[in-house]
Amino acid sequence: MPTARRSDTTRAAILEAARERFAADGYERATIRAIARDADIDPSMVMRYYGNKEGLFAAASAIDLRLPDLTALPDRDRVGAVLVEHFLDRWEDDEVLTALLRVGVTNEAGAARMRSVFAEQLGPVVRDLRPGAADAPRRAALVASQILGMALTRYVLRLPPAVDMPRTDVIAWLAPTIQHYLTADQP
Repeated sequence: MPTARRSDTTRAAILEAARERFAADGYERATIRAIARDADIDPSMVMRYYGNKEGLFAAASAIDLRLPDLTALPDRDRVGAVLVEHFLDRWEDDEVLTALLRVGVTNEAGAARMRSVFAEQLGPVVRDLRPGAADAPRRAALVASQILGMALTRYVLRLPPAVDMPRTDVIAWLAPTIQHYLTADQP
């Protein structure tokens, strides 16, 4: 096997093991040794590729929210529903987001990572919907409060009423609030 492919395979194994370990143990309890053992490699390889635990966490928690272009929707009255649907899809299909949320509520490095993901990716979506609006960061924070709140209760804490709620009901309840945050005039 060529060195580049072996290197890519090793990096992928490390990242997969790190994501699982950070999700299971949290940032503080996850160790380089445990991650290396899970990846079936020597701990020095983790250090070689990622430098330290912080570098490994940053790489393992790199995420693209793949947010839709809400300005392209023909019906602007659906931006809230489209965004809620999108996030439900992401939370249900991407363990990295759930792991990042778990770590984000217990560790400052995780919280900082979560803040940067939402600021860098959700912020521009809100700004695009309200060009020139000085309150776009505030609106993005309000949207995040609802999205992250539901994710925390449904996918991390697994509160039965949130878990048992049909997806269509989650959308019906959250979409109007998200819609308001995105499109309403400032109070």
